[in-house]
Amino acid sequence: MFQKSSVGPRDTVESMSSSLIREVADSGMGRADVLPFWFGESDRVTPDYIRDAAIQSLSRGETFYPQNLGRPYLRSALSSYLTNLHGQEVREDRIAVVSGGISGLMITAQTIVDPGDRVVVVTPLWPNIAEIPKILGAEVVRVPLSVKNGAWKLDIDKLIDALVPGTRMLVVNSPSNPTGWTMEEGDVDAILAHCRKHGIWVLADDVYQRLSYDPLVSCAPSFLTRYQDGDRIISVNSFSKSWLMTGFRVGWVVAPPAVISAMAKMIEYNTCCILEPSQRAAQAAILHGEATIQTLRIELVSNRKILVEGLRKLPGVEVPDAGGGMYAFFRIAGVRDTTALAKKMLEVSGLGLAPGAAFGPEGDGWLRWCHAVSAEKLKEGLSRMARVIEQLHTV
Repeated sequence: MFQKSSVGPRDTVESMSSSLIREVADSGMGRADVLPFWFGESDRVTPDYIRDAAIQSLSRGETFYPQNLGRPYLRSALSSYLTNLHGQEVREDRIAVVSGGISGLMITAQTIVDPGDRVVVVTPLWPNIAEIPKILGAEVVRVPLSVKNGAWKLDIDKLIDALVPGTRMLVVNSPSNPTGWTMEEGDVDAILAHCRKHGIWVLADDVYQRLSYDPLVSCAPSFLTRYQDGDRIISVNSFSKSWLMTGFRVGWVVAPPAVISAMAKMIEYNTCCILEPSQRAAQAAILHGEATIQTLRIELVSNRKILVEGLRKLPGVEVPDAGGGMYAFFRIAGVRDTTALAKKMLEVSGLGLAPGAAFGPEGDGWLRWCHAVSAEKLKEGLSRMARVIEQLHTV
């Protein structure tokens, strides 16, 4: 006999929340008066030399299926880049080219995580990182950052306590989206020693690693500098942020060779391959893009100074210090429901910010402001924010 059932997705997917960032942004897109600071991307167009590489590839007719793991020329360029950046060899057989950072995170989880596995994440964080293991039926344990002495800090002992034997994976995003928290070298050593002892995989979301505010370092502290054969270390990265290539959808994964071989199958089952013009653009970015990264880093430091100093002049605003990335994560005294506030700000002042609740319950009461934009936009945004806070105090 035919059994009636609801026509819809499986329960795990049904129970997931939609992105609050998208919810706010979708209501404001297309309005000419909106200043959008909600998404994590620069307002600058991808540089000419990168776009030209894609155009030339299209002109040559490079529109056919490439290899699942990426074209050899791009994997070779990434191998050289990563070896130079981290001071130790990163062979091509440890590299997979993927369709952006989010694809890299999903494919990594599909390769490593089984239903029922325990996955630990450092929060608040970009929601996709915590939701991907849930999609696969894993248990997600959240370890929150805290604000101490005016800066975002990780309680390393609390994190170690959460990494009990039997934990399958730890996911760390540093510099962090949304807070800008950045691991210290000692944190990396302590985490890696513990995870080695208990056979726990370390998945590092390194998308912002080149965007350190410290001018004396080439990138934020990295697990890859400590890699030894047999280590369970995976790094996911992307061309989106540091090379201003958000729309090209190209990233990469560094993992042990056996994992990369397995990822070739997972890529086939997910995206199959990446458009070759995008891979040519990525190669151009790797070969010629260091000046682009350095210029962006200088801009981000300057813009953050403008934004943070401006916010801290406003009554009741707290902005903890951070070590990198492209965001200010801040809160306003007395305001708890910042999702409602973000929607109201958009409606009445055209100021587009991301609500902190989008990054998990630890983000309740906070707002995220992307400062990878022109100084002029930031100053106008600060003027609008000042008017919003004045209205809050007069209500």
